[in-house]
Amino acid sequence: MTRLHIAVIGLGFGAEFVPIYLDHPDVHAVTICNLDAKRLDAVGERYGIARRVKHYDELLATPDIDAIHLVSGIPDHASQAIAALRAGKHCACTVPAATSLADLHALVAAQRASGRNYMMMETAVYTRPFLYARELHARGEFGRLQFLRGAHYQDMEAWPPYWAGLPPMWYATHAISPLLALADTRALRVHCYGSGVMREELGAQYGNPFPVETAVFQLEAPDLCAEVTRTLFHCARPYMESFVIYGEDACYEWQMDDEAPMLFRLAPLQAGRGRPTTAERPVPPDRTDLLPPSIARYTTRFVYSAEHSHRSFEQGGGHHGSHPHLVHEFVRSMVEQRKPAIDAVTAANWSAAGICAHASAMQGGAEVTVPSFE
Repeated sequence: MTRLHIAVIGLGFGAEFVPIYLDHPDVHAVTICNLDAKRLDAVGERYGIARRVKHYDELLATPDIDAIHLVSGIPDHASQAIAALRAGKHCACTVPAATSLADLHALVAAQRASGRNYMMMETAVYTRPFLYARELHARGEFGRLQFLRGAHYQDMEAWPPYWAGLPPMWYATHAISPLLALADTRALRVHCYGSGVMREELGAQYGNPFPVETAVFQLEAPDLCAEVTRTLFHCARPYMESFVIYGEDACYEWQMDDEAPMLFRLAPLQAGRGRPTTAERPVPPDRTDLLPPSIARYTTRFVYSAEHSHRSFEQGGGHHGSHPHLVHEFVRSMVEQRKPAIDAVTAANWSAAGICAHASAMQGGAEVTVPSFE
């Protein structure tokens, strides 16, 4: 395959990805798209991009665009991704893939019919803490996995209108995906409970009464379950994405954005009560060795604009160094003509877990079966 022409739609958070694509050795051109003409021109001028498109339909009708990276609002993800695939474009999309099971089925069907790649750009499975946990697991340091836990706390007051009252578990992939990815499994069943009281005006848009939701998932991996908590409103906790891996030999806890993870190890069996543990705070390495040199610098702190900052930039290279890894995986999957790591089926499985969790919460914690998209 020749070098690629990538279009990026959505230049708030999406502007973080523009220079990474521009510097990727397998990309020869980038087109940008945004309804806000002022923002479109500002990003275009900053990076010297002449091809600027205001309306999404123009991108779909442009024959020399190979792939579209959607960094648009959650309500548009499924419809825009399906439209891209049907137009013969490869598609990357920020999370979640969709907020209904029907849209997830339609997305998987569109990807299969098109033969094009779809990748959900889940940052949580390319962060430095996760890549290090994956390495520990590959070396067998956890032993048998015994339990998994994830959480994502965030306050969404005064964000764009579609966020108002959003069911927490509809946007839970940052907490769910590290668990499912590390265990190489999917969720089978879920019991979820809502907690707290939502302000009346926030609950109106989606009919969601819960600012907090907590779920317990039975996983397809034998003898393994996971607990996930997600908050979006009315919870006095600073931003946090976290995951915990409990193994029979070691436990890995990443609980704080600004602190190194904890790694606990259990001593071998011996006489006496209990087994002693050791604790350390290993600093996860920056895996620039996995990237082309031209984009490796984007794992470190990068703020594209003083006027349009985003929390992920402050975390270092976008969500703890994940952004260039996501771009590289998406681009190489197209060049090598293979499935991306987070393909349509994986994206649907990860997103469906949260959708079904919210459905359970709305039924008072009743068991809900999570469908498979294989």
